[in-house]
Amino acid sequence: MSNVIKYAGQALVYGAIMAMLGYFATAPAYRTFPEGYARITLTFSHGGKPEGGCRRRTAEEIAKLPPNMRRPFDCPRKRVPIFVQLQVDGSTVYEASLEPAGVQGDGPARVYKGIRVAAGPHKVTARLRDSERTEGFDYEREVDVVLKPGQHFVVQFKAEAGGFIFQ
Repeated sequence: MSNVIKYAGQALVYGAIMAMLGYFATAPAYRTFPEGYARITLTFSHGGKPEGGCRRRTAEEIAKLPPNMRRPFDCPRKRVPIFVQLQVDGSTVYEASLEPAGVQGDGPARVYKGIRVAAGPHKVTARLRDSERTEGFDYEREVDVVLKPGQHFVVQFKAEAGGFIFQ
């Protein structure tokens, strides 16, 4: 008789634990952002142009170098900082000067920035400067988009694809 009570008690405890797990797995609804809002995410990894530019070596300079170092151009390792700007409906929501990564400053600059906006129509403008110029931008793209509630709109940058990509 005592075994029956012991097993019934275990079944009751296990059942209560399973019920709590089932409840907490589904009941408290988690929202990544409030109802009626969408998310715009700017993300990329890109290296700027070499700082100071490249110089063409003369034939004499190339001949003096060891065979494994004979390249026609002499380029510095350090890269220029990248300046990026993201606007939504003409208002700047993100703007930064991103330093290159790495000890030598020769790696890519990286960004991952999410912005919450109200759902509906928006004009998204992305700009990037990766050269030594001080004014203006090397890449710029603008798109009109209608965002649905809960939508995740991604703005990427890939130089080899021609600049900004909106998804």
